[in-house]
Amino acid sequence: MAMASARVMRVAVKAPMMRVAVVAVMAAVALSAAAWSQKGHDVVAHIAERHLTPSTQAAVDSLLEGRHLVYWANWLDNASHTPEYAYTKTWHYRNVDEGQTLETAPENPNGDVIKGIRYAVRVLSDSSQTQANRLLALKILVHLVGDMHQPMHMGHLSDLGGNRTKVKYFGRDTNLHSVWDGSLVESAHKWSYTEWADQIDLPMKPEQQVLLLSGNVADWARRGVENAAEVYRATPDGTSLSYNDVARWTPMIEESLLLGGHRLAHILNSIFDPTYPYRRTPAAF
Repeated sequence: MAMASARVMRVAVKAPMMRVAVVAVMAAVALSAAAWSQKGHDVVAHIAERHLTPSTQAAVDSLLEGRHLVYWANWLDNASHTPEYAYTKTWHYRNVDEGQTLETAPENPNGDVIKGIRYAVRVLSDSSQTQANRLLALKILVHLVGDMHQPMHMGHLSDLGGNRTKVKYFGRDTNLHSVWDGSLVESAHKWSYTEWADQIDLPMKPEQQVLLLSGNVADWARRGVENAAEVYRATPDGTSLSYNDVARWTPMIEESLLLGGHRLAHILNSIFDPTYPYRRTPAAF
C-alpha cells in the first residue's frame, strides 16, 4: 500500500487512492479484533481434527457435509455482527477484573464464553435437535473454545480485555488485545496452520493426556484468567513490546493453542463416541 501511495503523482487520483487506503486500514482493524486472528483459530481447529476418534470424525463429517472444522473456525467472528446471530456477541469472552475471580466477577447477563460453550455442548449432545441446530452449535463451539484460550479474552472488564491498554509493538501504536489476537502469533512463528499443528502437537504419554484434559470449562477458564493476569503484570499501559517479548510469550501461545485443540477434540469425542476412554457427560463440562 505504501509503494502504491508513493506512485500517486496527481491530485486527481490522490483522493481515490486515499479512500482505498482507508478501507484497507479499516479491514485490518476488523481483522485484529478476531480472537487469535484467523491463524490461531485454524490451528486450534486443525489440532482438534487430528485427535477425533473415527466415530467422532464420522459424526462431525455428517454435520459439516464434508467440510473441515477449520472451514468454520472463524465463522462466528463475522456472524456475531449480523442481526441473526447478534445474541452471541458477548459469548466470545469472560471478563474478570484485577482482584476478582471467576466466581466473584459480575456475569454478563447476555452470556459469556463459558455459557456459550456449555450451550453448544448441550445442543450438540441432544439427538432430538434438528440437524441445522446441531450444525450451528458445532460452528459456535469450534470458535468459542479457541476464544477461551486467548488470554485477553479472559482479561479485565475495566479495559475491555486489553483493548484500552495502549502499547507499542515494534514501534507501532496498538493495544494489548490486538497484540495477543494476531501480532504475537505471527511474530512467534511464520507458519501455516498445518505447520503450527505439526510443530506443537507432539506425541504425549497417556498420563500427560489425562492432565491436559482434566477439569471442566470453568477450570479451563480459570487458567485463562491466570494467564491474563500474568500478561497484565508484565505489560502495563504504555509498554513498548519487541523481540524479548515475542520470546517471552511464545511458550504461552504454543501451550494455549495446543490446549484449545485437544480440549475441543475432547468435548467432541465425549459427545459423539461412547467408547472414548476419556469420555465425560455433557453436564460434566
